[in-house]
Amino acid sequence: MNNHSVYSNPLAERYASTEMLHVFSDDNKFSTWRKLWVALAESEKELGINITDEQIAQMKENLYNIDYEKAAEYEKKFRHDVMAHIHTFAEAAPNAKGIIHAGATSAFVGDNTDIILMYQGIGIIKRKLVNTISALSDFALKYKDMPALGFTHFQPAQLTTVGKRAALWLSDFMLDMEELQFVEKSARLRGVKGTTGTQASFMELFDNDEDKVKKLNKLVVKKMGFCDDFPITGQTYPRKFDSRILNLLSSISQSAHKFACDMRLLQGLKELEEPFEKNQVGSSAMAYKRNPMRSERVCSLARYVQTLTMNTAMTASTQWLERTLDDSANKRITIPQAFLAVDAILGIVFNIVSGIEVNEKVIQKNIQRELPFMATENILMHAVSKGGDRQKLHEKIRQYSMKAGYEIKKEGKENNLLYMIAEDPEFMLTNEDIDKILDPVKFTGRSGAITQEYITEKVLPLIKENESLLGIDYNLKV
Repeated sequence: MNNHSVYSNPLAERYASTEMLHVFSDDNKFSTWRKLWVALAESEKELGINITDEQIAQMKENLYNIDYEKAAEYEKKFRHDVMAHIHTFAEAAPNAKGIIHAGATSAFVGDNTDIILMYQGIGIIKRKLVNTISALSDFALKYKDMPALGFTHFQPAQLTTVGKRAALWLSDFMLDMEELQFVEKSARLRGVKGTTGTQASFMELFDNDEDKVKKLNKLVVKKMGFCDDFPITGQTYPRKFDSRILNLLSSISQSAHKFACDMRLLQGLKELEEPFEKNQVGSSAMAYKRNPMRSERVCSLARYVQTLTMNTAMTASTQWLERTLDDSANKRITIPQAFLAVDAILGIVFNIVSGIEVNEKVIQKNIQRELPFMATENILMHAVSKGGDRQKLHEKIRQYSMKAGYEIKKEGKENNLLYMIAEDPEFMLTNEDIDKILDPVKFTGRSGAITQEYITEKVLPLIKENESLLGIDYNLKV
């Protein structure tokens, strides 16, 4: 049976990076199990258990020497993955056969490894998030003063600027960064807790010496690169932690979806366009088309991630007493898939942001189509300042606006509202007056300043703090 005759995971084949795929690979998972067994043996030896340096050395020599065929045979026999790998490791390190996994339960390797892999994944996500934030801030600063038509309800509204709109996207990702940093700061392992979280097996191993049992836990946690552990567990770490991680990933996907959805709308208006390569095909039928396929892919994957949060929420809420195994199969699918998807999402978002095309002439044209309506209040105030009757002029503007709107919608004409107003002598307007009133910059308020202040005060300090993570290049697989 060849690779093309069975189902393959699109996240692996089409979207996720090799780096993230490695995090959730069998090699990384099972070598981490072995590292945990080594850390446990070393710690037990340091606390007086009869374990030799030779036994530990042989374990270390075989961290990556994993016989998957043998492990599969054992798992078929035992119907238990941890027991299968204990036996497989013992055959690779026969001198250590009697001390591998001493006093531990399956969750010792399973749960601690799950946490370690998730934090490795978070490290990759963080780097891509920081680079996306940096690229978006550059874009926002570059276009902070360029007027653009604002929209509420996707209906023309007061002007904003291209950069100010980008700052909205930036703000969402900054909130995600806050959440990610909280998850980082609260990092903890399950630790060495025993079968139901009571450490009873280790109390027996150390002749009821509580101090040694407590030290064992701290030693293993430290050897695995963590500073803290969950102080209270059942057989597993609290499954609410998985829910927290998925909420973080969902939050990032929400921000990405908002950005990508806006890009799709703006590309439809021809104001902004995502990168489009020389030989790229927009449609198999319509050769002229330039579809926003990157943004569409982001939205597609983002929706998928958001649905996965229900899995971890339901799992956390339905754990029975000290544990139940109905979490296992779900976790094996949900958590890696969420990380792979968000890895792909952020890579695509970074790719888009790094190559957004700004069509200034189109933006200006769209402004000019709507600006006359928005300028009527300024025109009214200008005419009143020259002695005009406000109520009378207000009614005239209302009538002219209705007529212009009708001609635009029903007759397909250009917006000639200003011509009608300018030709009315009661408004006392010169062409120079109109040009001054219609300067789009005057309608953008503090957009440029708000964008500059936000990036200077909030965004750049975060980028500076994480500058060691800057520098990625993302190329689409397909």
